[in-house]
Amino acid sequence: MFEKTTAKMLDFIEKSPTCYHVISNLEEMLDQDGFVKLEEAKEWKVKAGGKYYVTRNGSSIISFRIPKKDFKGFYMIASHSDSPSFKIKESPELEAAGSYVRLNVEKYGGMLCAPWFDRPLSVAGRLMVRDGKSGIKMKLVKVDRDLLMLPSLAIHMHREANDGQKYNAQDDMLPLFGNITSKGRFMSLVAEAAEVEEKDILSTDLFLYNRVAPSVWGSEDEYISCARLDDQECVYTTFEGFLKAKDSKNIQMHCVFDNEEVGSGTKQGAASTFLKDTLERINDSLGRTRQQYHMALAQSFMISADNAHAVHPAHAGKADPVNRPKMNEGIVIKYNANQKYTTDAVSGAMCKMVCEAAKVPYQTFTNRSDMAGGSTLGNISNTQVALNTVDIGLAQLAMHSPYETAGARDPEYMAKFAYGFYNSDIDIAGV
Repeated sequence: MFEKTTAKMLDFIEKSPTCYHVISNLEEMLDQDGFVKLEEAKEWKVKAGGKYYVTRNGSSIISFRIPKKDFKGFYMIASHSDSPSFKIKESPELEAAGSYVRLNVEKYGGMLCAPWFDRPLSVAGRLMVRDGKSGIKMKLVKVDRDLLMLPSLAIHMHREANDGQKYNAQDDMLPLFGNITSKGRFMSLVAEAAEVEEKDILSTDLFLYNRVAPSVWGSEDEYISCARLDDQECVYTTFEGFLKAKDSKNIQMHCVFDNEEVGSGTKQGAASTFLKDTLERINDSLGRTRQQYHMALAQSFMISADNAHAVHPAHAGKADPVNRPKMNEGIVIKYNANQKYTTDAVSGAMCKMVCEAAKVPYQTFTNRSDMAGGSTLGNISNTQVALNTVDIGLAQLAMHSPYETAGARDPEYMAKFAYGFYNSDIDIAGV
């Protein structure tokens, strides 16, 4: 059973080399399921029993299903579309050693640099191109072939390489594009892949992506490895649960925000007004009062779904002595006293009840008390819309590597959890 969900998830990730492709692929599935696309620049007319979605910047999306009768609150799961990578700068071609052309790139997010070396890479993202005399349109592009490489310096020329390496983003991390004869060809190659005229390209958001195919491995095929598991694993699996959910007392929402890896402080990030604007427009379009809106928020719940760290086989001492998530053992509920994660006793209890009802195993994660951890989008989105929120994920290794590892059974657990959550209605007395 779980193999099917895992295979579909890996296929989705391979088709989604950038945040823009993530959203485009979700839109395609929503269209096939009968959802209606709304536009922020136009008036909304939503109705009971309707299914809708809205995008922002082509890199964030909020999908929602309205109950056939009056609703109680908003039940939502939020994850993020972006992953650490290298963004290609404007005028990217650089001559090197009188013989080569490299591409000028900069780091996006906090990645592990070493695994980017000596593996086939390519380019994907979006182009903004002319559309007639006065228009501009977005065009997605994926150069679907091995195009670039970051070759390591041979051990013979750097005898201390295995003693620890500090990488300089400007000097060490620029990928090799071709011989000197390839000078001036990069944008024409991108235009050809996008099936547009090079002269019509006005601007770009292009990123490197890892070309190594996903793998299922281990003595019992218990592990999966691929690019961008953080956070496309949560994006796809929670979306599968969302699509299968039945009509309920709550508006069911699936949110995917961009720019979590760089702090979420953009117009399309979790710190933006995107979620707040969407909630208010749903409320207003349904003819509800401001009082009713705030009553609904007080009965709403958010799942912030972003992957978690599994205990490492070679570095178990980096994990908390007790809360040590393992791959293939279900949902990870994340806690932090300083609210880097939003989970508290209230939201943690609600999450555990959903797990129990869905017959999905769960485990807990905290950082070592002497080690600072990262944060995610739950606490950031709460600065815009205050909701009971729990931070969860699936256990993985090599987070922020271009080739990450997770458990083959866990995608099915997350899909079942999401389905159970959307069909739940939990009352909390006196909180």
